[in-house]
Amino acid sequence: MNNVIVEIKDLSMCFNMTTEKITTFKEYLIKLTKKQISYNEFWALKDINFQIMKGELFGILGLNGAGKSTLLKIIAGVLKPTIGEVNVFGRMAPLIELGAGFDPELTARENIYLNGAVLGYSKKQMNKNFDAIVAFSELENFIDVPIKNFSSGMYARLGFSIATVTNPDVLIVDEILAVGDFKFQQKCENKIKEMIESGTTVILVSHSIDQIRSLCTRAALLEKGCLLKVGEINEMCDYYYSKYS
Repeated sequence: MNNVIVEIKDLSMCFNMTTEKITTFKEYLIKLTKKQISYNEFWALKDINFQIMKGELFGILGLNGAGKSTLLKIIAGVLKPTIGEVNVFGRMAPLIELGAGFDPELTARENIYLNGAVLGYSKKQMNKNFDAIVAFSELENFIDVPIKNFSSGMYARLGFSIATVTNPDVLIVDEILAVGDFKFQQKCENKIKEMIESGTTVILVSHSIDQIRSLCTRAALLEKGCLLKVGEINEMCDYYYSKYS
């Protein structure tokens, strides 16, 4: 157990889905008061159990709707599971949603400090690493521009640069590399490899099986909220292709 950095035990997640369309908050309150709202249970994850070891680059595989992003949000602490628990033994930096932790009305400079605070970095740490963040993101000419004017690729550059400027124990990456250009994707992959060599554990979700195969050492496959298989990366990618091709 000493090498386990993420432990997922008996994890299930249920969402209550309304059975009718409610278009306004006023309508919702009226129906809620009259007890006229009915729900269907949707189990996004069901009885998930596995462990991730320190220093691994662990991939999460699955088709759309398999529960990959929900699982990452629970690991990151954004969602609380309905049943079970997740234990993370170290400091975590999540990149699970484009623009999360940013204020679009603020400039890139201001958002570096805001997002750094969200990730648990002190102002002193951000001052020390500010130039490195800007240099890695390659956004020097846009540092004082409100990020509401940024493209999705620029959001990704800024978010990735902040999260990886110091090595967290666990880095969570959910499809964020897919929005950058090829050159920056390569730069991010090289940075991830450097972080792994220094001991960071990375959890990666990507629809690019080739990217998962080239970066990861092990992976888990989800299907409709259930854990189908956990194993070595080549075995898992081959299994994925044979099952869904």
